[in-house]
Amino acid sequence: MPLQGKSDATSDGPMSFADPELPAGQPGATAHLPRGRVALLFTVSLVTAAGNTAMQSVMPSIGTALHVHDFWISLAYTWSALLWMICAPLWARKSDERGRKEMMAIGLTGFIASFSLCGLALWLGLNGYLSGIGTLLTFALFRSLYGGFGSAAPPAVQAYVASRTSRQERTKALSLISSSFGLGTVIGPTLAPFFILPGIGLVGPFAGFTVIAIVVLIALRLRLPDDSPAYAARGDVIAAPFSASSDSRPRPDAEAEAEAEPMLFGDVAKVSWFDQRLRPWMIAGLLGGHAQAATMGLVGFLVLDRLGLRGDAGAGAQNIALVMFAGAAATLFAQWGVIPTLKLGPRASCLWGISLGAAGVAALAFANTLHAITVSFAVLSLGFGLFRPGFTAGASLAVSRAEQGQSAGIVASVNGAGYIVAPAIGVWLYGHNPWIGFGAILALCGAVIVLGIKGMASDEALMHRETQSG
Repeated sequence: MPLQGKSDATSDGPMSFADPELPAGQPGATAHLPRGRVALLFTVSLVTAAGNTAMQSVMPSIGTALHVHDFWISLAYTWSALLWMICAPLWARKSDERGRKEMMAIGLTGFIASFSLCGLALWLGLNGYLSGIGTLLTFALFRSLYGGFGSAAPPAVQAYVASRTSRQERTKALSLISSSFGLGTVIGPTLAPFFILPGIGLVGPFAGFTVIAIVVLIALRLRLPDDSPAYAARGDVIAAPFSASSDSRPRPDAEAEAEAEPMLFGDVAKVSWFDQRLRPWMIAGLLGGHAQAATMGLVGFLVLDRLGLRGDAGAGAQNIALVMFAGAAATLFAQWGVIPTLKLGPRASCLWGISLGAAGVAALAFANTLHAITVSFAVLSLGFGLFRPGFTAGASLAVSRAEQGQSAGIVASVNGAGYIVAPAIGVWLYGHNPWIGFGAILALCGAVIVLGIKGMASDEALMHRETQSG
């Protein structure tokens, strides 16, 4: 299955994209992503999203059972989010050196270790072996494994796809991968109640998704070919003279050749957070990400308060799961239905998405019944489901193909930055005065709209311009 031009006849079918940034006939000008590989990459992202949203659906009820204030439950995620923001770009850079597959495996291993140990800490707390505060401190410690090591997977998945798609197809391709998070957020709260079993109770989702992640890690190791950059230095690409891999003869292993990275990354300059090409997209991601994170942080507690379920942990968890399921389904509809059907570009996705998100947040501020809360949360989730792929694709299109790993790392870092303090502050403001909390979220959305109108390049310019050197 060669890199250049020919269709793949494998049973799972090809996904072929021409690379307009490379001259015709140059190695790597056409790359193939078999559907089976796309499904595996999709699943890597899906399982972590499902596990995390399942956790979010039970944590408010766990906090109530531990007699811990809502603010401290939200704050327990802070250290992990800070580590995510710091480590994601480092892992992204490392993926250029060691390959995307290796980083995906590290990320899944971090998720498995973190999720299993967090579940154990919460089980000990709920059964009286640890105090409420001791439980949260232990939970925060183990959760940091996800921030430190789990952050290796998302930028590797994004870079794997982005480096194998054309500029014209990249928004669609990245939207497909982003939709794995959307599907995961549907599956997570849907399955969470089924994992709440006698003997393990509210920590059941932690055990269930740990097992699922182990299965996905095994599949990744067995099914995704090694994509070490050492492979890209062979075949038609001439290696450095007298180097250990300077043999330029075509390799007989056609499967490995097809999976080779189309470019070498060793001499690519480091991409900064402050790179002028990325700046408007990163600022939009930070502001919009904080708005979404604050909303996600408070919605579970809002359900408990407005439906009077503080004294019923089981019913509270089920109703929170229902609301989150509706939001996740709306997110999935945005990424599987709206973006490909309307062929929205990055700027359009950002502006329409954040505007719709703001409308949903405003409606949620007034919602007092389960139906109203569910519909409001679905509307805002539809909006943010449009917004996130938009800013992700905008950042990807702003840089060259060889810089995709670094761009993906910065995007992952921005996504993590929103969860450092925004959920805790959102919950604190909501507890102090709900109108101040929702007003702050709406102000963030408004700032993104202004930035998008004034600072973001048009979709036509992004699709056709020559990529600058930064």
